[in-house]
Amino acid sequence: MELEKFIESLKEKNPQKGKSIQLEALWHDGKGDWKKAHDLADGPSDKLSSRVHAYLHRKEGDLWNAGYWYRKSGESMPDLSLEEEWTILVNRILERE
Repeated sequence: MELEKFIESLKEKNPQKGKSIQLEALWHDGKGDWKKAHDLADGPSDKLSSRVHAYLHRKEGDLWNAGYWYRKSGESMPDLSLEEEWTILVNRILERE
C-alpha cells in the first residue's frame, strides 16, 4: 500500500484488516482519534511501537513523556512538524508491509 492509498483509506469507517498495529494506530490518529491510536501504540514494547507512541505523546503536547518513548525507540525527537513526522512514520511502516 502506498501513502496516497493509505491517506485515501482515512475516508473509510474502519481501517484495513491485516495491517500492523502501528499502522492501525497511525490510521486512527489520521482520523482524529488520538485515544484509540494511543491505546493501540501503548501495548507492544518493540522499538517501532515505541516510536509511534513517542509521536503520539509529542502530538498530545506531553514532551517529557514523548522524550521517554523516543529514547525507548532508540531515536531522538525530530525537528519536524507533526504532519511530516506522521508521514515519515506511515511511509516507514508501509515499506515493511
